[in-house]
Amino acid sequence: MTKTQQQVALITGAGAGIGRATAIALAADGFCVVVSDINLEAATLVVEQIKAEGGAGYALRQDVVDEAGWRDTVDQIVASHGGLHALINNAGVATICGIEEESLEGWRRTQSVNADGVFLGCRAAISAMKHCGGAIVNVSSIEGIVGDPMLPAYNASKGSVRALTKSIALYCARQGFPIRVNSIHPGYVATPLVSNALAELEPSAADEFTASVMAKIPMGRMAEPEEIASGIRFLVSGESSYMTGAELIMDGGYTAA
Repeated sequence: MTKTQQQVALITGAGAGIGRATAIALAADGFCVVVSDINLEAATLVVEQIKAEGGAGYALRQDVVDEAGWRDTVDQIVASHGGLHALINNAGVATICGIEEESLEGWRRTQSVNADGVFLGCRAAISAMKHCGGAIVNVSSIEGIVGDPMLPAYNASKGSVRALTKSIALYCARQGFPIRVNSIHPGYVATPLVSNALAELEPSAADEFTASVMAKIPMGRMAEPEEIASGIRFLVSGESSYMTGAELIMDGGYTAA
């Protein structure tokens, strides 16, 4: 896919964090960005910033676990713009607790948003992209590669995204669809996802978890959302034209140790 004016990118969970930074970056590249989030007010604020900077886009309230909603969203984009050229499956949730404390309800919610949402998004997008071409970027995590004793549900969900990405990439290639599908694996990023998960813990437990994470990052800091957005921007662009089924790890050295 080449960078062309008014190609359309759909980004889920784009009201904050990595999604927000990615929406702003792709708008700067000339995409019309569909800023999707379950929080419409947050998505609208992102679009206001995009337009203030000369970009194009609109906000959309979307629950990524709604199967019919995915079909409607993609159909509307194709009807309005003639196609969908990039999908960034970014929406996610996380809870910090050990397996003995994790509830079945919490487990299922994490799998539903983090894994089912990606499955539904990819399936809907392929139908729109298989004739015109496109790029799909699934936001996994280093926690889909390594384990953490306090993130069982998150580990499982992001590992699912990692493997699913490879399966879909192979499917598209073997079907002859001009669609590249890759995953990005951020380390710990200074986003509301992280801060909200920590806020659910007792202060001492939050401090302990944070200290254990920071001790494992050779670069000694969390990433900024804009740094991860630059990786997504690369995977969407023609500069990564020979990449599909690949993993881009951006973790400050976390997985190198």
